[in-house]
Amino acid sequence: MTERSGKKSWVPWRFQCPTVLRQTFVEWAAESIRHSFWARLYDQQQREQGNAHQAAVRALAFKWLRMLLRCWQDRTPYNESVYLNALTRRGSALLQNLPQAS
Repeated sequence: MTERSGKKSWVPWRFQCPTVLRQTFVEWAAESIRHSFWARLYDQQQREQGNAHQAAVRALAFKWLRMLLRCWQDRTPYNESVYLNALTRRGSALLQNLPQAS
C-alpha cells in the first residue's frame, strides 16, 4: 500500500517480518557483492538506474531470498555457475552489460 502526502509517496514497512531477519539478509547481500560475480553486476545495474546504495542492496537481498528459497524447495545446493548459465540461456539484461562491468 502506497501512502502519499503532497509531492512525497512512500511504502510503509511490513511489521510482521522480524527486523533482525530482514537486516541479516540485507547485510549478507551487501557482503555478497564482494564475492559473487552476478551480485556485483546486479548492484552496478541498480546504481546505474539511479538507486541509492541501500535500495540497491535491498533489491539484491530480495533476489537472493527468491533464489535461496528455490534452492531449498528443490533441495539443491546453490551453484553460481548454474545460475550464470541460466542467465545466459534466458538472455538476461544483467549479462548484456558485461563488457562495461569488466
